[in-house]
Amino acid sequence: MSRISHEGIVEEVRGESVRVRIVQTSACAACKVAGHCSAAESKEKVVEVVDRRAAAAYAPGDAVVVSITPSTGRRAVVLAFIVPFVILVAVLAVTLWVTGDEGLAAIIALASLVPYYFLLHSMEHRLARKFSFVINQ
Repeated sequence: MSRISHEGIVEEVRGESVRVRIVQTSACAACKVAGHCSAAESKEKVVEVVDRRAAAAYAPGDAVVVSITPSTGRRAVVLAFIVPFVILVAVLAVTLWVTGDEGLAAIIALASLVPYYFLLHSMEHRLARKFSFVINQ
């Protein structure tokens, strides 16, 4: 099974976890003219890998490759983008149909996302186990 991999640098080792700084680049960031184009972008992210053996094997500054399965990546996209979009559109449509007021419908639709993201935040530890990176050894 193929995995989504990123090269990174170990930033910190604490207990059983390793924090790795990765640079996430867009497809055009690797282009030869990316430095002259405003469309090219790259972002630094820090991911946490919980693995006792990795924590014992690596030290800050070590180069590593972290990976995650594509299905896990798809689940993350669904939870972060697809579900909120569906909630937003559904609440907007129902509120507009019931009230007929576009401004009120927009405010209520946006406010409907607050409980969803609060729920995701409250389930952070549970989701962290499902969305875990590993260090390729």
